[in-house]
Amino acid sequence: MKYIPLIGRILFSTIFISSGFSHIFKLNEMSQYTASMGVPLPTVATLMSGIMILLAGLSILLGYKVKIGAILLIVFLIPATIIFHAFWGIEDSMQSQRQMIMFMKNIAIIGGALTFYYFGSGPMSLEKTEK
Repeated sequence: MKYIPLIGRILFSTIFISSGFSHIFKLNEMSQYTASMGVPLPTVATLMSGIMILLAGLSILLGYKVKIGAILLIVFLIPATIIFHAFWGIEDSMQSQRQMIMFMKNIAIIGGALTFYYFGSGPMSLEKTEK
């Protein structure tokens, strides 16, 4: 049973680690998309968000400063979800449905981040969990 939280941390963090690397190493491409969504200073925003989610993903993965990592993810996900997945403003039904799915996925991930914030990393982590 002690491996289950570790497996959960690995699965949860994978999306943020890979996305963080994409934000950083595909900065030009990602910044163009960010700019198309009306985000000010898109290159800076893309780079900073990439660093933030990469560090947060590594925090969750390693079980070190998980509460800080969870907060970083929540701070990233709330505006990103609202800005990039605004399904309610899309007239094309297929695109709207696709964005609604992405929106709901992010809401679920925010729930997971809140769970990590409350319960910590669990066993098999670099930091002892308080709860």
